[in-house]
Amino acid sequence: MNKKTEKTVGSELVERLERFAKKLETVDSVDDLSTFLTVRKVKLSLSPATFSGEQVKAVRESLQVSQAVFAEFLGVSVGAVRDWEQGINEPIGPVCRIMEEITNDLESWSRRIRELANVTASC
Repeated sequence: MNKKTEKTVGSELVERLERFAKKLETVDSVDDLSTFLTVRKVKLSLSPATFSGEQVKAVRESLQVSQAVFAEFLGVSVGAVRDWEQGINEPIGPVCRIMEEITNDLESWSRRIRELANVTASC
């Protein structure tokens, strides 16, 4: 294709929008739109579960890790994990989502933590 017959992105976009506008002119009602448009409405339930102190401890223990390792994995302080487990504070947001995912697929998360571990021997 030579430069004279090559379409620019802008001209291609204008051409497609013109075709779309012509198609819209043939539509008699909003219900007819579904004959040539795919319209979906998806509603997700994205509120994570809440975790009590006992549940946080159960998740951590099911992974067989210390509070320090669990805290590092979650990107929080050891004090935060301790406070959650003692019921002083509750985990919120992304931490609850991660713990929820851990409980849904314990084996994969346990394997992932071990893959990330860098164990050093102490003397």
